[in-house]
Amino acid sequence: MVEQPYPDAESQWAAVVNRDAAADGQFFYAVKSTGVYCRPACPARRPNRANVVFFTSPDLAEGAGFRPCLRCRPKDVSAQQRLVTQVQHLLDTIEPAPGLAALGEAVGMSPQHLQRLFKRATGLSPREYAAGRRAERLKVGLRQGACVTTALYDAGYGSVRALYDQAHAHLGMSPGAYKRGGRGVAIRYTFGDTGLGRMLLAATPRGVCALRFGDPEALLAELRAEFPQATLTEEPHALAESVAAVCAYLQGEGGQSALDLPLDVTATGFQQKVWNALRTIPRGETRSYKDVAELIGEPRAVRAVARACAANPVALVVPCHRVVRAGGEPGGYRWGVERKRRLLEQEKRG
Repeated sequence: MVEQPYPDAESQWAAVVNRDAAADGQFFYAVKSTGVYCRPACPARRPNRANVVFFTSPDLAEGAGFRPCLRCRPKDVSAQQRLVTQVQHLLDTIEPAPGLAALGEAVGMSPQHLQRLFKRATGLSPREYAAGRRAERLKVGLRQGACVTTALYDAGYGSVRALYDQAHAHLGMSPGAYKRGGRGVAIRYTFGDTGLGRMLLAATPRGVCALRFGDPEALLAELRAEFPQATLTEEPHALAESVAAVCAYLQGEGGQSALDLPLDVTATGFQQKVWNALRTIPRGETRSYKDVAELIGEPRAVRAVARACAANPVALVVPCHRVVRAGGEPGGYRWGVERKRRLLEQEKRG
């Protein structure tokens, strides 16, 4: 049987902590101290974990003596959210994963509309969601002791090549090229003036590989040290559109929660989990390092989460500035604590 998105209390609690809208309708949580039950994305303040119990339906929650939250109205899960949940179920249970056309036909919606709706609700396209679930199944199989070949076929990969092709697509630049200092990689870069000071933006033909703030000379020296065997060329005109997107994002235009630029970065599996989790934090909100560790299912990896945040090469695209210390203090930031404070204050103002 295919693993479900929220199979246990740990994953359900992580969805509640992150206000995961994709979990609405899949389960409900109740708070013993208040006698109220809610949907996972309820905007109310997160309760103490010790007071929380989970139910698969409103009827079960009410049967246990809880009443529905007047703020999130858990019984009124929207038709669109039910459709998203239906699509997730299809992607979780059918191999190979259905394409957009098949999914649209199954739920009675055009592929284009379905793509937009699903991405708005989950932050991923159906294809990206299916690839992520397949990767999760592979990791479970390997942790349980299965050999690589058995685990990859059980997870839904059609071949060893399919596994490596997907890993390359997720991580961008191949690990080999990265280890050789970017040998054979053409990197264009430019500088820009923003509300947070001078910025360096660099990109390969596949996407942005560096977005950093600080002294231009120091930033360029850092880029050259990171990719000593790459071909680096300053090309302001070629990257003008990306620079404009960063500036518009910083000014709050479009109401984007995360800066949406194509990426070409290399990450360990753990870093990828952390960086993906950071992109789900809404603009104007923060999470503690512990919150992020719990969200990715590694509650003891708080320090490792902090290291992954510090290693982030693409500011704003991966919003590591939204991770703070447990007491609310900003904590460290690769591009300066004061810049982090300004950025957080700016986002809270909208």
